[in-house]
Amino acid sequence: MSDPSPTRVDTWSIEHIVRTMAPLLLVLSVLELGSGLVLESLQSTYLGNPTLLVLVPVMIGMGGNLGAIIAARLSTQLHLGTISFDPREPQLRAGILAIMALAGTVFTVLAVVAFGLGHLLGAPMALSALLTISLVSGLSLAAIAIVLGIGATWISYRRGYDPDDVTVPVVTNVCDILGVVILSTVSIAVL
Repeated sequence: MSDPSPTRVDTWSIEHIVRTMAPLLLVLSVLELGSGLVLESLQSTYLGNPTLLVLVPVMIGMGGNLGAIIAARLSTQLHLGTISFDPREPQLRAGILAIMALAGTVFTVLAVVAFGLGHLLGAPMALSALLTISLVSGLSLAAIAIVLGIGATWISYRRGYDPDDVTVPVVTNVCDILGVVILSTVSIAVL
């Protein structure tokens, strides 16, 4: 008599992936609407400072990308059996530091590019304000993306789901929403 429990190969079937991911993607799609509603509610802030509009798509995209990078690295290391979720783990700490360094670099360059585009468009903002908004928003979002990436990887692994299937959609969608909220909150506080 065969064992009715699914084997590791059974979880790779299209049916299993769709059955597992469809409810998650539906919930995340509904949450994604929240990002647009927040952005729309703060329309006057962004239209009053058009240079901030340059920050919005990059902030939204990079937050999810940074979280997806750490989640993918952890997922691969889990599959290889080369990592644990111990905070003292050197590979985990190195991944976190790499993501924060990348975020610091990207969001600094973003502020400088937004400053230049603001001058070209005739709607300049002070470089110090743009640097503050970009770095505070970006580094905050990166820290949250790291926590989400680690958490989503750990939870999916513990529940028996393949982290490769679950982490990227969760992290990118949640970071989209949080990216808009954090950018908007920091922009209002700075301006």
